Amino acid sequence: MSGGAAPFDPRGHRVVAEQRWFDDFRLGERFVLPSRTMTEAVFLAFQAASGDNHPVHYDAEYCRAHGMPGMLAHGYQVAIQTVAGAGLFPHMIEESLKAFLEQSSRFLRPVFVGDTVYPALTLDELAPNRTTGVVGLRSTVHNQRGELVLDGRHRYLLRRRPAHAGAAPGG
Repeated sequence: MSGGAAPFDPRGHRVVAEQRWFDDFRLGERFVLPSRTMTEAVFLAFQAASGDNHPVHYDAEYCRAHGMPGMLAHGYQVAIQTVAGAGLFPHMIEESLKAFLEQSSRFLRPVFVGDTVYPALTLDELAPNRTTGVVGLRSTVHNQRGELVLDGRHRYLLRRRPAHAGAAPGG
């Protein structure tokens, strides 16, 4: 440690510098998640984690014999692409998160091995309570052709900004 440098404080080691509270969010905010090409390795990892062993998800010849161009992604394999932890949202709410309340998904089109998916979360609900609030996010996944393959929801319970937390970011 040299001369006037401040000692290291692990509380300052954050991916997102500004902590956000329920009151700091606005309808329409969008949180893009990383795109992913659904490779055979992704399929194998999901099969190992889920225990799902139906051949439609891991046997290319079975799929072709049943009129599909290749292995079909399991619906949950597509839904997990919308996990908030893949993006910046959970880093913004480290101190304000009380609970992950619910998740739902509608599967609109098939996703096959080799497809690339583009997940995103868009804030579409703000329901304030006295000391907390519910933040709702629409979850979407598009494929490389721009087709919506999944439409869903996530809901989180966040703490409202405490008096000692200071002003909202940018205000």
